Amino acid sequence: MSPTIHRTGRLNRIVDFRHTDSVSRARMRENETRAKAAVASPPIFLEHDRMKRTLILTVLAGLAGAAAWAGPCDGVNVLTPAEKAAGWQLLFDGSTLKGWHGYNGKATPAWSIDDCALKTAGTEGNYGSDMRADLVTDAQFTSFEISIDWKATKGGNSGLMYGVVEDKKYDAAWKTGPEYQFIDDVGFPDKLEPWQLAGANYAMHVANDQKQLKPVGEWNNTRIVVNGKHVEHWLNGKKILEFERWTPEWQKLRDSGKWKDAPDYGLAKAGRIVLQDHGSVFWFRNIKVRPLP
Repeated sequence: MSPTIHRTGRLNRIVDFRHTDSVSRARMRENETRAKAAVASPPIFLEHDRMKRTLILTVLAGLAGAAAWAGPCDGVNVLTPAEKAAGWQLLFDGSTLKGWHGYNGKATPAWSIDDCALKTAGTEGNYGSDMRADLVTDAQFTSFEISIDWKATKGGNSGLMYGVVEDKKYDAAWKTGPEYQFIDDVGFPDKLEPWQLAGANYAMHVANDQKQLKPVGEWNNTRIVVNGKHVEHWLNGKKILEFERWTPEWQKLRDSGKWKDAPDYGLAKAGRIVLQDHGSVFWFRNIKVRPLP
């Protein structure tokens, strides 16, 4: 091929297309070589992206595996390190009745474990006798603090008692032990007196205006402090009443009301903690106690 002469204005530019073709072919070979190298050895940023994707997939698989192995009771009926250090003890392990028995040795057919909680079966109308088999701790307590989560059903009635004495001469736990009332304030079928409402020291002291009871079907948290003569009732983080035991005022309340026919009510300085079966469906969990000096 002969060189071709292009004339552009006053300048003559000679372009040798034979040289141009050889340069083009060299560049093509160079590009092919680079493409093959890229396939054989990806650039660093592509390798980084691949590693990142692999890491993300590994983490997601781990989370899915953890969720599959996590039980429904995870985080429930357990003590935190801080609680253990402060001396708290679990009264309910979430799966057995270990540490509990029926009052005065009664059978406990109405009690079961459901949804990581102790549950009472209830009766027709969701309200029954107060002579049923209450659940009683094996251990006895003098001064202590207790925390418990509880959930009611519509019209339900129950309670937590302390200072309870077991003896065949008593046919019910409430004849010796003061009771923190658990009840559906709104849906109970009968009219309730203030001393019958949730949080009250049943038939003795009423809750104050700090009380905030959660609706039926939601978990409430109760805390009771019994420190010698001094007693406090807490509900959902608010202190709703406090009183002193065995004072002249306390004695007058005890002798003038429901307890005039229960001469040993509230007198024991040490006793058992009791969950009441009053024929209503209730759930109890996160039951923790801390003995006080």
